[in-house]
Amino acid sequence: MKLGSLKEGGRDGTLIVVSRDLSHAVRADGIAATMQRALEDWSSTAPRLNALSERLNTAVAAGTPGNVDGAFALDTALLAAPLPRAYEFVDGSAYLPHVERVRKARNAEVPASFYVDPLMYQATSAGFYGPRDAVVVPSEAYGIDLEAEIVVVTDDVPMAATPADAAGHIQLIGLVNDVSLRNLIPDELAKGFGFLQSKPRSALSPVFVTPDELGDAWQDSKVHLALTTHLNDEWFGAPEAGVDMQFNFAQLVAHAAKTRPLSAGTIVGSGTIANQDTSTGASCLAEQRVVETLRDGKPTTPFMSFGDRIRIEMFDRAGNSIFGAIEQTMRAL
Repeated sequence: MKLGSLKEGGRDGTLIVVSRDLSHAVRADGIAATMQRALEDWSSTAPRLNALSERLNTAVAAGTPGNVDGAFALDTALLAAPLPRAYEFVDGSAYLPHVERVRKARNAEVPASFYVDPLMYQATSAGFYGPRDAVVVPSEAYGIDLEAEIVVVTDDVPMAATPADAAGHIQLIGLVNDVSLRNLIPDELAKGFGFLQSKPRSALSPVFVTPDELGDAWQDSKVHLALTTHLNDEWFGAPEAGVDMQFNFAQLVAHAAKTRPLSAGTIVGSGTIANQDTSTGASCLAEQRVVETLRDGKPTTPFMSFGDRIRIEMFDRAGNSIFGAIEQTMRAL
């Protein structure tokens, strides 16, 4: 099933079930008022949400969505992030080609431990942009960058869960634009205390989906599909998410839960999707600039300016959009 949240009902939005083709939706607040509430009682709410999803998809396929009480045509502009705020967002960096290139841009070495132990940080989770919300930044001089990633959402995960156990706690999958302010990162990391100002709010895809929606593209706790990014309507990249992922999502969830339980609604990010094969393009500007520097001696792609537009989307093997698109414009404060 596919789930989203309307921009109504308070800070946590109103939970909706969305049809497989993303054309229609129905409010699910009779089952759970919000996605967070659904995740907190997932064993009870999931079967009921799935039954509503089946009714909606059957009606849409028959051309009779009006037969489902309360069904309406979906307008993506009315959507908040599926989880408008979350108790935790921990973002990994599971694609070593990205780690290697971005650290090279800072003249930093990749520690040997990164190849055997996931890299992860605590990201901003008190609020997420909706899929059509502008990215608001005080200054272009901060070096505005996109990062196209996949996220998973868990139910309650016990402390010290193994990867095998953690796999069973992954309930939803989605996309994120993990916004980065590249020109603030070097000085911030030089303090030795991690990201803060350089990592503002991120944006989530229009819907999150259960793993079974991906069919055989969900294997070994990885998504085996390309993630496509356009910048100002020009193709920027479509690296394969199932390739060059050093740590799968089960391993990332287990890493986050090593010394603490994870609350239902925890979002775990993959990090920027990247392949060793640079012909698949990039998922962030910083990486593209490193590729250009290694090839040409200097970067030619600038960081984003106010008014620039991005689109991040994933398609199934039949060419259908799975999560809908994150479409954002950069805007001054």
